[in-house]
Amino acid sequence: MAERERNNRGRGRDRDETPEFADRLVAINRVSKTVKGGKRFGFAALVVVGDQKGRVGFGKGKAKEVPEAIRKATEQAKRQMIRVPLKEGRTLHHDIEGRHGAGKVVMRTAPTGTGIIAGGPMRAVFEMLGVQDVVSKSIGSANPYNMIRATLNGLQKESSPRMVAQRRGKKVADILKKDDAPAAEAADA
Repeated sequence: MAERERNNRGRGRDRDETPEFADRLVAINRVSKTVKGGKRFGFAALVVVGDQKGRVGFGKGKAKEVPEAIRKATEQAKRQMIRVPLKEGRTLHHDIEGRHGAGKVVMRTAPTGTGIIAGGPMRAVFEMLGVQDVVSKSIGSANPYNMIRATLNGLQKESSPRMVAQRRGKKVADILKKDDAPAAEAADA
C-alpha cells in the first residue's frame, strides 16, 4: 500500500510540473568513498533551471547514479527560483557586482546585439534567465558552485525603475527624468 501511495505521489507531481522550464547541467563531479571492499563511487550534479523570461534557480544533487543526481538537482533548482527584472526583456537594468566566498562577479548591461559575454557557469545562468545582452567577468574563484552563487547574489540586488519608484513613493517618469537631467544640462552647455 505504501508503494502505491508513493507511485501516486510521483504521478501527481509530474502533472503539476510545468514543462516551460529549461535546465542546463553545469557540472558533474565523481566522488569516491573508500570502504573495506574497495571504493564506492557517487556523483554530484550542479544544475541551473529557468523559464527564460526572468526566473532562474540552481540546485545540486548527489546520488550513486548520474541521472538520479541530475533529477535531484533539477528539483532543488525549481524550488529555489528567484525572479529578476529585465530591461526590455533582454538585458540588466544597471551594472551589478555579486559575491560569494572568494568568488566575485561583475555584470554589466549591454546594447542590443552584444550577446552573452560570460564564462561557463555564468553563461548558463544568463541563458536560463533569458538575458540576451550582457557583459560579465568572474574575478577570483573559478569554482562553478561559487560562481553561480555569486551571480545569483548580484542578480538579487538588481532593481528596476518601477521598484525604485515604489520604494521612494514617486512615479517612474520622475525617476527616469532625474537620471536624464544631468545629461540634458551638459548638452545645453
